[in-house]
Amino acid sequence: MRIIVMFDLPTKTKANRRAAARFRIDLLNSGFVMMQFSVYYRLVNGTDMARKYEQRVADFVPIAGQVRMLTLTEKQFSSMQIMVGTVSRQEKEISNSDLTVL
Repeated sequence: MRIIVMFDLPTKTKANRRAAARFRIDLLNSGFVMMQFSVYYRLVNGTDMARKYEQRVADFVPIAGQVRMLTLTEKQFSSMQIMVGTVSRQEKEISNSDLTVL
């Protein structure tokens, strides 16, 4: 399964920019990979692990802006179509790793 976190955070003030940067760093430190600038995903083994990471993200989500989370099965994720651009290097490496989660 994969958890996808999509967000749109305000960046008008210095405090907003700092909160947005902190959120991105916290996502990366929690094992999420950037798919697009405001879209990150993480591979998980089942619904229990998905709930664990959903709670972890909820614990460091900023107070302003919009943050959405979606859990997809591997079959659903693999059926995603790329309309413009290519698969990132990170996505290729994770897809070729036999879905091993550390």
